[in-house]
Amino acid sequence: RAYDNVIHDVAILKLNVVICLDRAGLVGEDGPTHHGAFDIAFLRPIPNLTITSPRNEHELRNLMYTAQLPHKGPFVIRYPRERGSLTDWKCPFKEMEIGKGEILKDGEDVAVITIGPIATIAANAISQAEKISKNKFAHFDLRFIKPLDTEMLEKIGQKFKKIVTIEDGVVRGGMGSAILEFMADHHHYPIIERIGLPDAFVEHGSIKELYHLCGLDEQGILKILMTI
Repeated sequence: RAYDNVIHDVAILKLNVVICLDRAGLVGEDGPTHHGAFDIAFLRPIPNLTITSPRNEHELRNLMYTAQLPHKGPFVIRYPRERGSLTDWKCPFKEMEIGKGEILKDGEDVAVITIGPIATIAANAISQAEKISKNKFAHFDLRFIKPLDTEMLEKIGQKFKKIVTIEDGVVRGGMGSAILEFMADHHHYPIIERIGLPDAFVEHGSIKELYHLCGLDEQGILKILMTI
């Protein structure tokens, strides 16, 4: 019924409702009933929603500010249970452009696309991969699941033959699936490797243990980057 509420009472009416989606991704010892694994996959098909996942506290602060401005419509912001990474989290409020990602690092051979705070782990894995690989990795923060940054994705599709997507959510129907759909619809045919949560209920454990179990830690991401 809560899913119906989002569709019937918010999305169809295009109401200016901000949905703060706490506990996105793996939440550790709370276990399979509380992992925020499926939200991207089940919200992405609903029309009229804006769906975003900030990379850090500054982006979360500015997306919260952006979401409450007039005429933004239904606005979903997903963020994890864990503590943040920035100690100096206060920053001036600024409106963020809807549907625009950011390039975090230039590269020539492989495009890595992340969504949300897992960008930090991915950046560390990229740094390690470039020490032992001939490939030069570009790193893109998609930031918005919906609407997608089609301009950025078009440039990626034209330039790169290999793409790795990384998300703290199920790979089936998630951000990686959105990238696959975009590339197919726009007649780009890169090799795409998706990293995310498996098609299974993830068990109890510390977040560090579960990230390792699911291949979402630095070691797991590095392994994929070295084989693509």
